[in-house]
Amino acid sequence: MENKKPSCFVVQGFGTKRDYIEGRELDLNASYKVIKRAVEAAGVECVRADEIIHSGIIDVPMYERLLNADLVIADLSTYNVNAAFELGVRYALKPYTTIVIADDKFKSPFDVNHVVIRQYKHLGEDIGSSEAERFTEVLKTAIQAILNAKDKDNDSPVYIYLPQLRPPQVNHVVSNSSQQPTISVAPTSAEVTKTTGENNPSAKVLLDVAIDKINAGDFLTARPLLEEVRKLHPNDSFVLQKLALATYKSEQPSVLEALKSAHEILQELAPKTSNNPETLGLWGAVHKRLWEETGKPEYLDESIKAYERGFYIKQDHYNGINLSYLLNVRAVEKLKNGNKDEATADAIIAKRVYQDVIRYTAPLLDGMEAEEETMPPDEKKKKDMEKKRYWLIATLWEAAIGAGDEEAASKWEREAKAMHVAHWMQDTRESQGAKLRASLAIYAELVNGK
Repeated sequence: MENKKPSCFVVQGFGTKRDYIEGRELDLNASYKVIKRAVEAAGVECVRADEIIHSGIIDVPMYERLLNADLVIADLSTYNVNAAFELGVRYALKPYTTIVIADDKFKSPFDVNHVVIRQYKHLGEDIGSSEAERFTEVLKTAIQAILNAKDKDNDSPVYIYLPQLRPPQVNHVVSNSSQQPTISVAPTSAEVTKTTGENNPSAKVLLDVAIDKINAGDFLTARPLLEEVRKLHPNDSFVLQKLALATYKSEQPSVLEALKSAHEILQELAPKTSNNPETLGLWGAVHKRLWEETGKPEYLDESIKAYERGFYIKQDHYNGINLSYLLNVRAVEKLKNGNKDEATADAIIAKRVYQDVIRYTAPLLDGMEAEEETMPPDEKKKKDMEKKRYWLIATLWEAAIGAGDEEAASKWEREAKAMHVAHWMQDTRESQGAKLRASLAIYAELVNGK
């Protein structure tokens, strides 16, 4: 009879999450690749919540694994509330075989500063190869030592400080990680199956395919896939952000209806008080398009507020370039309404933001070019890097136009046109540049009284 491998449940967010204390964004999928490599190298099956195939809500199999898994690894990076909660549940259910990890910038709150936390160094979008090798070995050794020990040492503070406590017992059989129920696929099952190539895709599979579709500009296909992931993870901000993006970009059943649907999705992330730059950027984008579709000034003002907050939190090129452009647009509207002072203020601030965007973006492009020179031969990573490089160049091109530096604008335009990227990316850049030039021309005409 074949022996079953021990099971490991990884408690961790997925996708890109923001660490609000340090102001960094971490790709937790990159972390998970290293964790999974270490777990499997130790001879243990590894699963994260988004890989679970199930029917109904995610809570049942999640709690089952917190109870039944031979090992739980909890990653507290980005101060993830869900991960901390699930770690607390595990500590209450099991006296031992729990490992806590976090990136090296994590500062332990008082209640966990006596817990052993194994640290790894995260670079934001990835983990360096030498660090990945180091941490894989550290984690594999720890897993083998913990699981192979005859007498397990308590690692749960609950059982350490309450030694008289005994673990709970259940009176019925709870499904384990090797007995996964099948997913209940929604009305789009035929489409999902055709797209993913799997009859019962997990949330991770659905999300990976959806993101690939978004990257290819196929928002219409990405949207139903993300709706499926949302059912499995209804409160995950990363999923809601991607769904909002795919929804408004799909322009179905109409541009306005798609924008209103994306607006409703983003409401779940409390965008008016959020400090998440990604959420703010999407909120700004939706209101920017609503302004373009309806001409209502309240949409323009809301978009500017969102991009402004996002830019001053993150100092990123996306929020910054959109903020400066919309300030130019509003300057024109103010002049049309006879409010020259406010128009002048918006135009001056816009020019300063363009200069800030150039100052923040140029070093990113230099750093990316240096990274490309040392990148291992990985076609997917090269394509992803090319897309990021394109948007940086497109941003510098637009910022140069806004700042009035036509020489720099010509240089960046030549570089952008020479890049082999999706047509929609080139179209988006050219369309945005045309709108900016038109806005600047109208402003100049109004100021000069022509």
